[in-house]
Amino acid sequence: MEFFETVKARHSIRAFKDKAVEEEKLKKILETANSAPSAHDLQAYEIVVVRDKKRKAALTEAASGQSFITQAPVVLVVLANPKRCMGGDARGQFYCILDAAIAASYIQLAAADLDLGTVWVGSFDDEAVREIVAAPEEMRPVAIIPVGYAAEKPRPTPRRKLSDLVHEEKF
Repeated sequence: MEFFETVKARHSIRAFKDKAVEEEKLKKILETANSAPSAHDLQAYEIVVVRDKKRKAALTEAASGQSFITQAPVVLVVLANPKRCMGGDARGQFYCILDAAIAASYIQLAAADLDLGTVWVGSFDDEAVREIVAAPEEMRPVAIIPVGYAAEKPRPTPRRKLSDLVHEEKF
């Protein structure tokens, strides 16, 4: 798929087929995340691959019952790793969150290019997610991304006009 087609094809998928994601596709997605730009190229994020049904059910519970998490064959939990980021101040800590968010975006685009569906889940209990994936206390979950073959075809959502979104030189 051509890049701009991939961007337009990517939509949030909340229903997944009962079909496994091929290991080579998952590897491509993870390699793409590994290629994401990051502050000072420190890659201050970690990705946990979750396939276990009990862990996926626990993630669903931690995310206020968003059942499509359990339904997806693979769930990727993206965490910010402050030990890998530059500086211990608030700005430095912010960089690792940005790094994780950029990697999560690359995950979604790579999946779309491979005809897989994803949805960015950002509403969850941080502490519960950290515990479910056995992440150290200092790590901060940024996104839960269910990955699988779409069992739905959502309509494109309206987007803002560029004239409303883009500002020349100043706001």
